[in-house]
Amino acid sequence: MGQKVSPLGFRVGITERWRSRWYAPKAAYGEFLIEDFKIRRFLDEQLNRKPPYAGVAEIEIERTRNEVKVLIHTARPGMVIGPKGAEVDKLKESLEELVDRKINLNIVEIKNPDLNAQLVGEAIAEQLKKRSSFRRVMKQRCDTVMSAGALGVKIICRGRLGGAEMSRTETQTIGSIPLGTLQAHVDYGYAIARTTYGTIGVRVWIYLGYYGKEVTGEETAPRPMGRRRL
Repeated sequence: MGQKVSPLGFRVGITERWRSRWYAPKAAYGEFLIEDFKIRRFLDEQLNRKPPYAGVAEIEIERTRNEVKVLIHTARPGMVIGPKGAEVDKLKESLEELVDRKINLNIVEIKNPDLNAQLVGEAIAEQLKKRSSFRRVMKQRCDTVMSAGALGVKIICRGRLGGAEMSRTETQTIGSIPLGTLQAHVDYGYAIARTTYGTIGVRVWIYLGYYGKEVTGEETAPRPMGRRRL
């Protein structure tokens, strides 16, 4: 039996904050939970699955007594906002119809997409759909992430790689990924490449350093040294 845990779920409440932040009475909790799921699914379908792709990596939801505040973290804010804010207004209207509540949309720009695990995973999945060589794609992405300043990266692709009859797993790792250290900021992303011969799962871990001392990509961080024999 595999002993696996999500790096984000492992840290939530300790060093990571919740993606949905609200309180509700027991009677309304289920309704709010379903509304959150509908909002996330709708925004993902509209912004990530249809061109022009906006590169949305994360959606945070906060609730007050009167309205629902939605924070969209995207690498391409111009695609979400649209000319003179037209696209944001359409999204807001659609969401208000979906959940029948007042919606407040905020767009947050992701400064360095190469250090965001979800966006890296989506990019790999997109290239796998175009039948690119999975080994080359994984190696290129690892190099790109490390050159952006990350301290470590691990990418795992699982499925019918290259159209093979039997599914298998391919792993690429550079640097260190301290999954058991709660103080270490390890970003995690998961994407699915739906190819003609089946689905391929892509998982990405990116180690950015300790909380409060993360790399931003503006300056190149020192790469971790291997163990030295004494």
